[in-house]
Amino acid sequence: MTKRKLGAALLTIGELARACGTSPDTIRYYERERLLPRPQRAPSRYRLYEPPAVARLRFIRQAKRLGFSLEEVRELLALRIDRTKTCADVRLRARAKIIEIEARIDDLARMKAALDRLAATCSGSGPTSECPILDALETGSAAQAASPGRAPG
Repeated sequence: MTKRKLGAALLTIGELARACGTSPDTIRYYERERLLPRPQRAPSRYRLYEPPAVARLRFIRQAKRLGFSLEEVRELLALRIDRTKTCADVRLRARAKIIEIEARIDDLARMKAALDRLAATCSGSGPTSECPILDALETGSAAQAASPGRAPG
């Protein structure tokens, strides 16, 4: 049910959600977070979105998929409209995100290596009261093995 206003198609929240592959709840959340502008309302109180909302919502969702936080998405959106900023400003944020992701990958590799070592200590038989994995978790030796600064191995 597309509404018309001065020849431009307005989208209901359901239409916008379908166009972007998301849910109406997500759209409402982004509105509350001020990532999407508040839409106009029909006399029936239905939200009605201008066509540019589709591109903005897709931008937000793609940035989220790349690991940007909502605050970082807000900053990227602000960069888009700030005439004093350049591509270098955007690139700087992308490089910072890459460094953050690489650090997370390193942390995940340490956790995996620690879990691999723990799993190798367990035969899979016997009562849980004698499980070396649970013992390591209880004593904290599992967490020490996976903490940053300690190389997996």
